[in-house]
Amino acid sequence: MQRIRSILFTVFAMLVAGATVVFAASIGLAIAGIAAVLMLGSMLAGKLQPAPVRATARARNDRAAPGQREPRIWNDGRGTIIDL
Repeated sequence: MQRIRSILFTVFAMLVAGATVVFAASIGLAIAGIAAVLMLGSMLAGKLQPAPVRATARARNDRAAPGQREPRIWNDGRGTIIDL
């Protein structure tokens, strides 16, 4: 009777250990999947950002008449600034 009890206890302990390993592995895979989805979303969000538009100087014949100051326009990241 003692031998059967020890065998059953060993089998039960092995089942509990196996279930713990399977549970830990599934949690690890879930965390890895969530991290992969977040990294993919971050990568795609970076690609969807608009490219900065560079200002270029106009040709001399397109500029304002002599004596008039040409307005300066730029974007400081918080909004567009127009200096008349």
